[in-house]
Amino acid sequence: MKIKKFLYSQKAAPYVFVLPFIISFLIFWVYPLCSTFAMSFQNIKPTGIEWIGFKNYSKLLADKVFHTAVLNSFQYMLLSLVLLIPFPMLYAVLMDSRLVKAKGLWKALLYLPALTSVVISGTLFRLMFSEYHTGQMNVLMEMFGLATQKWLKVKATGLGALIVLCCWRWTGVNMLYFLSGLKSIDGSLYEAADIDGASSVQKFRFITVPLLKPTTIYVLTISVYAGLAMFLESFMLWAGNASPNNIGLTIVGYLYRRGIEKNQLGYASAVGLVLLVIALVINVIQLALNGTFKKEEK
Repeated sequence: MKIKKFLYSQKAAPYVFVLPFIISFLIFWVYPLCSTFAMSFQNIKPTGIEWIGFKNYSKLLADKVFHTAVLNSFQYMLLSLVLLIPFPMLYAVLMDSRLVKAKGLWKALLYLPALTSVVISGTLFRLMFSEYHTGQMNVLMEMFGLATQKWLKVKATGLGALIVLCCWRWTGVNMLYFLSGLKSIDGSLYEAADIDGASSVQKFRFITVPLLKPTTIYVLTISVYAGLAMFLESFMLWAGNASPNNIGLTIVGYLYRRGIEKNQLGYASAVGLVLLVIALVINVIQLALNGTFKKEEK
């Protein structure tokens, strides 16, 4: 009876409801993070564990392959930010206007790629960017009288294929984020702008963009992490974790190579923590620059 009375009390009810989240958070996030932190200072072998201090981190500083993976991840992240923030915002504004008919159909078509498995989409894009003349991209090149390309064996075209895959999958998702943000903008602001004779470009610049700032910050934050943590798209595009000259190797791909393929769990843990710190620092800086941490004036 005492337990039942405790569970039904108003003071205990909130804690009971959040308890499953707290337990799962501790088990699936805090514990793995603490374990990874400890493992990054160890050399883990089948015969035992050896504490080696900061040797894994000092090794990372001189690891040229890791530097390549970091550079590839940063390039992918920056290009994805350039394409997956402004264009979905424009598409959302277009979808919210009276210019587009059958809006539900277009929303479904743009969102559909996000429902497709990365394994399937990566395989399809690998076939599309195949170096053989039967690949769809080379078929198009031959249609325009151009020479066929080895798309996935060159850094520029390989990165381009990754970006095309990224935009194909996530443009519709980000568009829906911006659409939800547009619904929160008071329509009277646009009516007042129409009375003042503002053009569509002026309304977009001075009303839509500023009032979509919270949504933009959210999309930017998740896109930074998603760009740095990308792995499966590259893995499927090159049919493995061994792209030519590591042109498709990412930070998570290097973590997988060291931890799973080479069974160097301590070194892989150090790679994972560096990725966490990089993503955290970048997001904290951009959130601070966007004024997220500023106190609202009363």
